[in-house]
Amino acid sequence: MTDKANIKARTMLVAFRATNVRSFRDPLEFSMEGTAVSEPSVPRELPWRKGGRTPVRVLPVAGVFGANASGKTNLLRAMDDMRRIVLTSFAGSTSRRRKPRRILRPPFKLDPGCVDAPSRYEVEVIIDGIRYEYGFEITDHEVISEWATHYPKGRPASIFKRSLRDLNFTGDLLSDQAKPLSRIMRPESLFLSVAGELEIPELEPLVKWFDENLLLCAAASRENRWHYTASLLKDESLREKVLNLIQIADLGITDVHTLRPDAETLERIKKAFESLSDTDEESEPFEIDEDTIVRFRMSHQGSHGVVDLDSAEESQGTLVWFGVAGPVISALTEGCVLLADELESSLHPELVAQLVKIFQDPKSNPNNAQLIFNSHEARLLGNSADDRTIGRDQAWFTEKDFDGSTRIYPLTDLNPRKSEAIARRYTEGRYGATPLVSGAEFHSLASDIAAS
Repeated sequence: MTDKANIKARTMLVAFRATNVRSFRDPLEFSMEGTAVSEPSVPRELPWRKGGRTPVRVLPVAGVFGANASGKTNLLRAMDDMRRIVLTSFAGSTSRRRKPRRILRPPFKLDPGCVDAPSRYEVEVIIDGIRYEYGFEITDHEVISEWATHYPKGRPASIFKRSLRDLNFTGDLLSDQAKPLSRIMRPESLFLSVAGELEIPELEPLVKWFDENLLLCAAASRENRWHYTASLLKDESLREKVLNLIQIADLGITDVHTLRPDAETLERIKKAFESLSDTDEESEPFEIDEDTIVRFRMSHQGSHGVVDLDSAEESQGTLVWFGVAGPVISALTEGCVLLADELESSLHPELVAQLVKIFQDPKSNPNNAQLIFNSHEARLLGNSADDRTIGRDQAWFTEKDFDGSTRIYPLTDLNPRKSEAIARRYTEGRYGATPLVSGAEFHSLASDIAAS
């Protein structure tokens, strides 16, 4: 294994915690750490301090199950929110006259007391064999607190602490760095964002981790994912891997061709956008990202030879799988954390199960990429130890309380037996996290609709 690959394999997400974010009013704690009931050979054993002999066992996959609108997607969005805030909170301006920007953080809005209260985010990660903890508390207009800790020798060592605009540096961050940083810090900017711009070595691992991880595949972004997969097909080092993943789904596809608009078409598109925008002679020229308007065709083997079909002629399932292929290959190649929303949408359950198994297996996932997904597909939970796609400590449930807030809890809290029929018991509502649906009410409503 090369040094670069070894770094990837020694880097994984251990836990995510948050409070007052989206539908999570109360503290949530989501853990990827293996437990005593982990399936054999599934957890990855990672060193977490220099010279340490006892590794941390981290899971490569976790699935979140629950009723519609119970908050499954909001867990993934909350992780994506943290990444976005870290990467964008510092605008780079040093002007004292600059008007403070609003922090785009989504608090729990169904309780008026939460709207102005701080939101809290925190991650625990292992980066190249060293454990880090990083988090912050923010309102719409300022950072209340921020902190970063690492464990180079087994004990927590603070990298920095922040209270509003006051910074407390420890470790190798020199105190004379505080003065210039204090001049460019803004109430709404995270110090980690500033450190990323200034390339401070002690915080570079954390900045890089956020830049490359918590990649959200949202159900609403399918078209963007098609373009992303198509862009990977241009990379000769990845093209074969992408095609193999597309072909292994038994969709009858033999090849994929990307089609770019010609110069005349690009010019027409450019003029159309310019006519719709409020531009003047002093405005910068309108630029088009060609990757966002690329089309693609898929080759299928027919009885009389190969036939090319435009993307508009493909089935929904084929397009969903095509959109999934690119992000999955990137995650496996780079050892990233992939957040997959509605993984089973338009896909056969067996295809979903095989995709999960790719991340579970160290042979197909040597860089320790992680997959965190939400799903309604109960069969992934299995009805025996032999047909279980994910282990008992890899299943989480979301449930909406009477006040609209989300509660998340692991299956292990319910102490399931190894031989337990988890899928059946889940669909029967034994674990909660299932909709409270009244058949009588549905029948009455249908009768009223028919009579009107």
